[in-house]
Amino acid sequence: MEMEQELEWLEAQKTAISVDLLAAAKQQLQFLAAVDKNRWLYEGPTLEYAIYRYNACWLPFLAKHSESPVSEGPLVLPLDCEWVWHCHRLNPVRYKTDCEDLFGRILDNSNVVSSVKGICGKQTQEIWNKLYPDEPYEFDLTRALSATTNEKLLANEKCTKYDLVSAVKRQSPFYYQVCRTHMNYDIFLEGAVARYKGFLHLIKRNKERSIKRFCVPTYDIDLIWHTHQLHPISYCKDLNEALGKILEHDDMDSDRTKGKKLDAGFSGTTKQWEETFGTRYWKAGAMYRGIAPSPLTRTPFLPTLLRKDVLTSNEYQKIIQLPEVKIVEVLLEIVGVKNLPEGHKGCLFVRFSKKQPDVFFNTRQKLTILAESEEKQVASFQCEPKGELIFELISHSPSNLLGHKAFRTMGTASLSLQDYLNPVSTLSVEKWVELLPSSGNLSSKPICLRIAVSFTVPIQAPYVLHMVHPKSLSISSCFFPLPGKVQHDKIWTHITDENDTEVISLQMRDSTKAKTTDKSIPKKQVVGAVKSVETRVLAEFMRTHWSLMDSQWCLHFKTKSDEDGYYCDLIGSRMIKIFHGRKLDFEPKHCEKQRNEQDFVTAVEFSAEDPYGKAVALLDLKYGSLKVKEEWLVLPAIVAAFILADILKNKGNGGFIVNSEKLELNGNVEEFSGFHEEANQKSNSTESKVELNVDEIKSAGCGGGCGGGGCGNVVKSGSCGSVCGGGGCGNVVKSGSCGGGCGGGCGNTVKSGSCSGSCGGGCGNTAKSGGRGGGCGNTANSGGCGGGCGAGCGDMVNSRGSGGGCDNMVKSGGCGSGCGGGCGGMFKSDGNGLGDEVESGGCGNKTSYETSISNSHIDSSPKESSVHVTEAIVA
Repeated sequence: MEMEQELEWLEAQKTAISVDLLAAAKQQLQFLAAVDKNRWLYEGPTLEYAIYRYNACWLPFLAKHSESPVSEGPLVLPLDCEWVWHCHRLNPVRYKTDCEDLFGRILDNSNVVSSVKGICGKQTQEIWNKLYPDEPYEFDLTRALSATTNEKLLANEKCTKYDLVSAVKRQSPFYYQVCRTHMNYDIFLEGAVARYKGFLHLIKRNKERSIKRFCVPTYDIDLIWHTHQLHPISYCKDLNEALGKILEHDDMDSDRTKGKKLDAGFSGTTKQWEETFGTRYWKAGAMYRGIAPSPLTRTPFLPTLLRKDVLTSNEYQKIIQLPEVKIVEVLLEIVGVKNLPEGHKGCLFVRFSKKQPDVFFNTRQKLTILAESEEKQVASFQCEPKGELIFELISHSPSNLLGHKAFRTMGTASLSLQDYLNPVSTLSVEKWVELLPSSGNLSSKPICLRIAVSFTVPIQAPYVLHMVHPKSLSISSCFFPLPGKVQHDKIWTHITDENDTEVISLQMRDSTKAKTTDKSIPKKQVVGAVKSVETRVLAEFMRTHWSLMDSQWCLHFKTKSDEDGYYCDLIGSRMIKIFHGRKLDFEPKHCEKQRNEQDFVTAVEFSAEDPYGKAVALLDLKYGSLKVKEEWLVLPAIVAAFILADILKNKGNGGFIVNSEKLELNGNVEEFSGFHEEANQKSNSTESKVELNVDEIKSAGCGGGCGGGGCGNVVKSGSCGSVCGGGGCGNVVKSGSCGGGCGGGCGNTVKSGSCSGSCGGGCGNTAKSGGRGGGCGNTANSGGCGGGCGAGCGDMVNSRGSGGGCDNMVKSGGCGSGCGGGCGGMFKSDGNGLGDEVESGGCGNKTSYETSISNSHIDSSPKESSVHVTEAIVA
């Protein structure tokens, strides 16, 4: 930061704020969470009735109290009135005007406490009942649905004409953008308050220079801005002192298209901020997350079937030991370079990686340098908060006669994550770092890079596990059996973590035949074993359901398809419903690599805290992987996933790959367990038919014509397909498939999605590749190179697509039909589409210098094991 810029920042921090914004921001987050648990406040007749109560009851009540206190203690307002009041105040100019027109003064929040603070509202309720004997203090849903709200509103003379229905609908999505864990940490909020003051300072400078620029906040700034507006008198006073007038907050424009007002406003704000203060405006954890996931239901679900009789025990949790892994979001930008050698020619870029790769970040990626290219590129990724980031300055000259570019590493530098995150000392760093010359020759002026990086507060990472067949297979066999093959009940399935460390081994087996009055029925059990603990029973089939962990959990499959789309329950001290597809937080993002949603099931917890559901686990049926968000669910989720996989496997098609057929079983419920030799046999039983909308398994094995060489060692492989060629499929580890017409063989594919579609001369060595098509080089972390790499690219990062071959791709989601002409509001798209680039559509409202709105436009929530790079032309 140059001296002038540093002085400008210090001046901004002198902006006087008469509210404890940090504490008030935490209270606002708590309130928004409470409203989100009561989504009837978002729309419909219930919202309209809440608005009626706000106008007819709360505002007059508050006006009376502000003129002469009606109670000794503070007022505690009902939740519905507080929500409408919240949205009204977020248009501060209109709120001020309405209050003065209706009551002669601004109605403030002093001596009023939120309904979610836990303070007894009995005294307020008594006064309310005296003032409004015909209107209950607590919101009555039945009354709201039957009320003639419009007639009541028209009859109310003291009523704002502001469209509060629309205001509420515009504010309803805000909570999703700010509900992440790191938003509640003091160090994050302290930085947000400082940035809010900087934001106000930019607007002040624009006013002084008569510049009409629409300033757009990031979400950390916007949270604090909202918090300030919720204190109307303080906000008016503070903004008049700082800017000479009240700052408008107009949230009516939501078009994020590139080049539109919102996008242009954000680009202009970014440029002004960075020129004024010399620091980066974009911040990890403060950017636009995208549209909120689709709801599972509009009706809140409060579980009533929880197992009250089960004593919670840690006994089973101790069976498996999983390390606690933290994860952090990172936003990285290369700002400048200095002390380049005289006469240097060629273009520059920086390649970055992690010295100690982890399961979340294990690739190399490149970034342009802002000062050199005049393009803003920002990388967003997740990693463990330890180790070092390594930076290499690369120079490349124009193509020679053969079309090849000469690349030269000019030097390297590193940045230690521990210095800032263990413990957390700061969440943003911008500094010059010296490069160590690659030649080893030190100069008097070493080349330096200006690196800007920001972090979120580290949080617990999800647990990612894999189902792996433990037995080494012969070269003529395949990982999963062919249809019709009988499984040996002695075979174990290993559950491993991301480091391929075995967590537990599971086996499905028959126990002693249980004698009944009519016949002997096979009794199925799931047993588990770890190295340090003897084998023990983890689940047992009880004719109508599965009992897990000595009845701590009950896995019950529904006997009929449900309109809500779920097909089984996992009930214990908590209620888990299992749905087909990726739901809620796991919902696929825009332009994400396309997968069949029937390949997935999502476990969703319903509780008083989350009546609309919280996604807690995701099972990928195709590749046998399991992601679990919380430790208490790890073992139940492993066992339930194993049972579900076994049900599908015993349908007659080994493996995890599924399609959209309906599984229908007739007869006794126990046949549904999937362990009967003929699971779909016809039965003469008069009991009801059992239906389950699940996917019948396609062959995930080594299909017809696996070639002379066989499939080698195929571990965690989807398939070694129809004509694997003469050379066989080599060693395929965690591969999706080695499919139709693999030509000369698939080489060694590690964590590859597939080697398919007439691979010609073979697929070479593919590391973490999604799939390979018409002859592709070595692809690292590539989603796939198939079908001639046509008109666009799936989830490629910083790739521009290619024609007949894909050369070396880094973390590409696929190179095929892809996204066509580009996705979302990306900057500088070349028409091929850039898959999962960071979304940037802009955000804002008016084009005046004194106005902006409550949305930042950058999608900075990276997916696991990926790097997202976004580009922007600096205006």
